[in-house]
Amino acid sequence: MDDEKFDNLFMTVAQQGQGGVDGLLDAFFGFLRRRTDFFSGAGDAKGAVLAKLEQHAEHAKEARAREEAARHATEEKRLAAERERKRREEEASKPVVIEEVSDAPEEEESAEPPSAPAAPAADADNKTESADSDKVKPNSGNGGSTKEYEWTQTLAEVTVNVHVPPGTRGKDIAVDIRPNRIRVALKSGTVFVDGELQHAVNCEESFWTLEDASAVTLNLQKVNGMQWWTRILPHEKEIDTGKVEPENSKLADLDPETRATVEKMMFDQRQKQMGLPTSDEMKKQEMLKKFMDAHPEMDFSNAKIS
Repeated sequence: MDDEKFDNLFMTVAQQGQGGVDGLLDAFFGFLRRRTDFFSGAGDAKGAVLAKLEQHAEHAKEARAREEAARHATEEKRLAAERERKRREEEASKPVVIEEVSDAPEEEESAEPPSAPAAPAADADNKTESADSDKVKPNSGNGGSTKEYEWTQTLAEVTVNVHVPPGTRGKDIAVDIRPNRIRVALKSGTVFVDGELQHAVNCEESFWTLEDASAVTLNLQKVNGMQWWTRILPHEKEIDTGKVEPENSKLADLDPETRATVEKMMFDQRQKQMGLPTSDEMKKQEMLKKFMDAHPEMDFSNAKIS
């Protein structure tokens, strides 16, 4: 039988009667006494009552055990999230060291000051810097901040710490995480964050915790694990992803092909910022050098290679 089938009926009896639970029991047994042969029949009335009492007492005990286990699991999840957050902060504070391997031989000429033809590249860098002047430098966690929240990111996830009034309790918070939108508010009505995300997240793998009764931490799992976010919500000033520094530990988690692609992108990005040739350009230069060495009879003094 559905345990909740007669809840509304019993609630009405409890509200209209007196004495709370005692009044409800008195009304129920009075009904059995007046309208049935429960007490006067051949059955064991007292035994039947005690059997049902023990049955439902056991159900209540099991329910309390499940609730306690759920609270314990939630607390363990919160502590695990806190440990992971601290680990990421510690890793983010360490300098990133990535050793780049190139087939291009070392040349003594590379140590010499750039020649005159390098000027156009420097000019192009200045133009790029001017175009990105409206973007801000990312924080140590490759994210940004506003007056409502701070955020950090890895290639796989985004962590958003939303400020709430000190002393806020978990039951006071209403958090809504959707594929393309987040909302953090008090159930009383105060809204802290409400807006459309820059990119999609996996709701099933995302979660939130209340930290020190003063901040709600959202752990958002990215759908696209190969994309750096420049902001969380539309009103936020974008960060310069060209200055993002991935963690070594996260690069190590990638498959060899993906890691090689990410490291190549990072190397080329830094080379462009310094006005130096990219990996593709270095390969072209090496191929040209080998060709010239193999054909010393040819004159390449007026050749233009792009």
